[in-house]
Amino acid sequence: MATTKELSVEEKLRALYALQLIDSKIDEIRNVRGELPLEVEDLEDEVAGLTTRLDKLKADLEGIDEKIKEKKNAIDEHKTSIKKYLEQQNNVRNNREFNSLAKEMEFQELEIQLAEKHIKEMKASMEHKKEVIAQSKERLETKQTHLKHKKAELNDILSETEKEETFLMKKSEEYQKQIEERLLNAYNRIRSSVRNGMAVVSIERGASAGSFFTIPPQTQMEIAGRKKIITDEHSGRILVDSMLADEEKEKMEKLFAKM
Repeated sequence: MATTKELSVEEKLRALYALQLIDSKIDEIRNVRGELPLEVEDLEDEVAGLTTRLDKLKADLEGIDEKIKEKKNAIDEHKTSIKKYLEQQNNVRNNREFNSLAKEMEFQELEIQLAEKHIKEMKASMEHKKEVIAQSKERLETKQTHLKHKKAELNDILSETEKEETFLMKKSEEYQKQIEERLLNAYNRIRSSVRNGMAVVSIERGASAGSFFTIPPQTQMEIAGRKKIITDEHSGRILVDSMLADEEKEKMEKLFAKM
């Protein structure tokens, strides 16, 4: 079975720097989107939450309305009972029966008063809930409009950059396959630990790009020799010489022009 040709240190450095240029280009595209995907996600959550709250408030309102109907029916029943007891009072044989019916009517009257009190309280609760529903509806409509605009904004950016990102992701994968696992893991680890995602940088004016720490001349010569992988002792980034960096940048600019 054929074995994959072992890359020289220079070829590894070129592959790493090319990968860095491609990944940095992907980062640029994603930075254009900024926080938009998260904003859209947050707004979707808010809209869903407000919708659920509105549904619950409406269900509560319907529940209170049903209870009011039940109380009104109960009042009608109490009134019917009072009418019945009044008719029975006309046919009583003694004061004991009369007083007993009077107590029953008094109880029914108290039940009516209590039911009317409950209805009044429930109507006040309904009015409050209606106000909350109106406010929630207004807030929901505002959030839905905001979400619609943010989604349109995100879709515009995605439609503009999707093709380029897909192309670059494919190229990134191609270069990753050229790099041995140990080195690729180191690249990804450094890349995730630095703010700008730069894991491989070139030497500029005697220091690693973006750093103020001067690299000793002997180390600069070793980097230019391309015989071993050298990292910056201050930032941990992998270092390449400026000539190699310029050559790879030129190659990548031609690649990016195809997008």
